[in-house]
Amino acid sequence: MSNDASSAARSTDFATLTLPPELADNLATLGYHVMTPIQAESLPLMLAGRDVIGRGRTGSGKTAAFGLGLLARLDVKRFCVQTLVLCPTRELADQVGEEIRRLARGLHNVKVLTLCGGVPIGPQRESLYHGAHIIVGTPGRIDDHLRRGSLSLDALEVLVLDEADRMLDMGFQDALDAIIEVMPRRRQTLLFSATWSEALAPVAARVMQDPVTIEVDTDHDEQSIRQHFYGVESDGARLDALRRLLLKFRPSSSVVFCNTRRDVQMVSDALNDHGFDAVALHGDMEQRDRDRTLILLANGSVSILVATDVAARGLDIEALDAVFNYQLAHDMETHVHRVGRTGRAGGQGTAHSLVGERERGRLSLYETQQDETITLEPLPASSVLERTPFRPMMATLMIDAGKKQKIRPGDIVGALTGEAGIDAAQVGKIKVLERNAWVAVHRDVADVALTHLNNGRLKGRSFRARRVSR
Repeated sequence: MSNDASSAARSTDFATLTLPPELADNLATLGYHVMTPIQAESLPLMLAGRDVIGRGRTGSGKTAAFGLGLLARLDVKRFCVQTLVLCPTRELADQVGEEIRRLARGLHNVKVLTLCGGVPIGPQRESLYHGAHIIVGTPGRIDDHLRRGSLSLDALEVLVLDEADRMLDMGFQDALDAIIEVMPRRRQTLLFSATWSEALAPVAARVMQDPVTIEVDTDHDEQSIRQHFYGVESDGARLDALRRLLLKFRPSSSVVFCNTRRDVQMVSDALNDHGFDAVALHGDMEQRDRDRTLILLANGSVSILVATDVAARGLDIEALDAVFNYQLAHDMETHVHRVGRTGRAGGQGTAHSLVGERERGRLSLYETQQDETITLEPLPASSVLERTPFRPMMATLMIDAGKKQKIRPGDIVGALTGEAGIDAAQVGKIKVLERNAWVAVHRDVADVALTHLNNGRLKGRSFRARRVSR
């Protein structure tokens, strides 16, 4: 590493980086002034053209790090695919694509395409026909486009493997090999992940040239995340224990981690039967159901997400109050990743883990690896079960109109705060998709908002709306 790169790596001010003025100005507009540790360590290397392996926990700023790195070397005048970002899931690809678009606002006419499975391939082929600078997608769908001839990587300069270990876990090895085989050997390769598995080592050795490894933020600050462990006598006692913890601490947003898809669905159904607002997320779900689940969670219309590790990997969940481990993770790295879902961006969070008799050995391994003693705490008293389950503050309405109908978030806000008379503070997140739009409103005004959307007009036209959360 050069002295200049080392000096920049030690600084945490974005202004010390050699970025195109358009990128630097946009960072200031977005409020990005101070780099996170992984950004400060990796960006100077990426800007110098080095291959980088970056390992940092969720929320450490990995996406902005490689996003700025690939945008800094983009030549917008060359209208061809110069960068490919591969992600394990559609949800993560969507989030990465949106973040790159935000970072690229200052650059003129940058086109970012997201190519994932679960949606028709025809419109994607049409978009590719018109060209793009940056492709973000899942290995299976990218490989499909390459085989059909609708995507060319002949001009590729940067390859990014985001959450690379999960791509291997999900069986994308063959698709990855096929994609890498058809791209130029002279390129920059960036590999980022929250955890590291031994299976990644041969992949990195095969696709990277003299990479520099950056490892930061792999542990959690006890000041931001408080961990609690509780003993349970049997598997049958776990649900009762989870209910006690939820009713005691009453988090406005939380994730319950289970080790199997079957347990995810069982726990979610049981919590709803007991009056909670919970949604499940696992690999057996249809894509439209996954999309709906994530929208409801993101806009505060449900308070509890029950998920497997693979399903929840890479999800952009802001301000999560708590994490509950229904079962202990199989290894310490996965446990650290779970816990890292809360206490992000300087906020406070708690992690509650249930420990059965057969998991005591795993807990001892945790103690050895963390070099600390873990004390099992007593569960809240059974009397807490008499409390009424908490409800989310927001409700979600879906409108049967989206980008195709030229609907924008401002149109929806105007309709609700105008003739409907709803206070702007009672309108939450709005997400406009291709053919529909989702808006969160305060639960107290949900009926008024729904009536007005069904009886009023958007862009001079009438559209149907319906409530999609309880």
